[in-house]
Amino acid sequence: MAATSAAVVVNGLTSPFLNGGKKSQTLLSAGFATKTGDVSQRKLVVVAAAAAAATKKSWIPAYKGGGNLVDPEWLDGSLPGDYGFDPLGLGKDPAFLKWYREAELIHGRWAMAAVVGILIGQAYSGVPWFEAGADPRAIAPFSFGTLLGTQLLLMGWVESKRWVDYFNPESQSVEWATPWSRTAENFANATGDQGYPGGKFFDPLSLGGTLKDGVYVPDVDKLERLKLAEIKHARLAMVAMLIFYFEAGQGKTPLGALGL
Repeated sequence: MAATSAAVVVNGLTSPFLNGGKKSQTLLSAGFATKTGDVSQRKLVVVAAAAAAATKKSWIPAYKGGGNLVDPEWLDGSLPGDYGFDPLGLGKDPAFLKWYREAELIHGRWAMAAVVGILIGQAYSGVPWFEAGADPRAIAPFSFGTLLGTQLLLMGWVESKRWVDYFNPESQSVEWATPWSRTAENFANATGDQGYPGGKFFDPLSLGGTLKDGVYVPDVDKLERLKLAEIKHARLAMVAMLIFYFEAGQGKTPLGALGL
């Protein structure tokens, strides 16, 4: 059943709406040739994942017993922030485990941006975050229609590209995938790891790698530490957003709840 569902989702990606016509469909359906320079990078990622698996931890401190409730066999500790927490068994299928991690990562990044935006936005304008959408001019010179249209256009384009790239990695780092072909290389995956593109465009401060003669070289050790730090902050931000929602239901704001 799971395999069938996954196949349906993948087949849906071949529609012209997402991949831009027959030419794009051919590129998406064809096998993507692995670049020679990426092989060593992927090997380093695999080695780092194996080292993480050797130090598998449990989400219950000091627990040494077995059982899928606290130590599921399908979680080997190789994912950043993997402490064996999957009581519903959502990650039994490796394909769906990869998808759930991608979803967690994206939702966590949005949550981190939202938490910062909510706190700064209210501190600057005094408008509660759950009322800002009803009166966008209170914090920005845009009408609601302009704001919504811009968001749907930009986010729709970016998210559709991310969606296609998930099932066909690096397929979006080609000229047809971007309206400005000269920057197509910016969409390439410099780390060889899904969800962490790196490179000069996605890592301008070189936090997870270094620039050597204009070429971005990922640092596996730094990247693994950043992955763990990011997923921890992402989970904390998602919990914070859940609290913000409960507070909003009572007509309160995060700053108001703190007495600020």
